[in-house]
Parts: sequence; C-alpha cells; structure tokens
Amino acid sequence: GDGADPGFDEGVFWVDGVDCPVALALFDLDRTLLAVNSARLWVDYEMRGGYLTRWQAVRAAAWIGTYHIGFTRLESLLEEAIATLAGSREEDVRARTEAFYAERIAHTYRPGAFEALKLHRDAGDTVALLTSSSNYLCAPVLRDLSLEHALCNRFEVEEGVFTGGAAGPICYAAGKVAHAVVFAEAHGHSLAAATFYTDSMSDLPMLEAVGHPVVGPPDPR
Repeated sequence: GDGADPGFDEGVFWVDGVDCPVALALFDLDRTLLAVNSARLWVDYEMRGGYLTRWQAVRAAAWIGTYHIGFTRLESLLEEAIATLAGSREEDVRARTEAFYAERIAHTYRPGAFEALKLHRDAGDTVALLTSSSNYLCAPVLRDLSLEHALCNRFEVEEGVFTGGAAGPICYAAGKVAHAVVFAEAHGHSLAAATFYTDSMSDLPMLEAVGHPVVGPPDPR
C-alpha cells in the first residue's frame, strides 16, 4: 500500500567477479544498482496519480509478472507501453519522472553499487548504464551517480509531444547487445574487454557478449 517493492533488498552487491581493470563497465539499473524494480513502482505511482486507469495498471503488472515467471520476450509489450504515451507532452512526463525518482527511487541504491562504480572509476574505465528504463528515469540517476552515459529506451518526440514510437531499437534482452556494440565502437572499446553487471536472466545475451560478466544479486533463474 505504501508503494514499497516487496523485493526490496539492501544486500551485498557482488563486485568480486572482476579480476582486473577493464576498459568499459556497463551496469543494469533495476535490482542491480537499485534494490528495487522501478517499473513496478512506476506503475503504482502513475495509477495513484491518475495517469493510468486501473485496467492499464493491471495490464502493466501482468507484463511485469510474465517477466518474473520466465517469459522474457517482452519487446513487443514494451513497444505497446511506449505507444500509450502518444499525445502526451514530454515535459509533463519528465517532471513526473523526476518527482517519482525523488519519492520512490533515490533512496534505493545498493551500497555496494557505489563500491563497484568507484572500482571502475579508479581504474579509468568508461562507465555507463545499460538498462530497459527510459532516458527520463536515467537522467536523475546519471546526475546522482555522476555518470555521463545511459544506453536505454528513448521515445520519439515531435514538437514536444510523444508520437508513441520508440526512438531506436528497444533496449531489452538482445537489444541491449545492439546498443552496447554501437556504444563500444563509438568509444573505442571492445565488448570482449568489458564488464557487465546485472541480476537478470533476460540479460543473458549481454552477459555472454562481454568478457567479464558479473551476476549479482542474481534472480533465481
């Protein structure tokens, strides 16, 4: 009832999977840097604010539920969710996301996340988020973590209004690999010499693509 994620866990963030400094470090956000699933909290926040109908909220919760029971091909469902933004003003969504972040997310970073970020910063690595979250949620995360780069889902905007389409490929599952390849090439890195941190089975393609995969705290799968 208070919007807390039932899976909230401040437990240890695993950083011991990295044996040596690497050139590129990529971090998942939900339940990796954060101890919560921000998508679940966002649905609750939007419904309480009157921006989602109860039916839309139930449907969104069902999408999240299918992910947690092992159905990981959610690309089309993410596209459908983005489509619901059609006609909304970008500035309104940006402002709501900032308020949501301050109320529900800013206090949920895992303590070990800061240790892992420091590890890579001290090594001189390029550090970036690699997440299925939107660029609107990534913006305050980048600010608070003093990061420059976010590989994430972005939405088409025309004259300040969402069209309902995604701007670029969906950043999820194998789509994360596509985003990472483009980013690595643009910054002179190789995924073979990269680290990726995540908790999620849906990120298996990305874990297999990097030279230093780190899973923690892992989901049961």
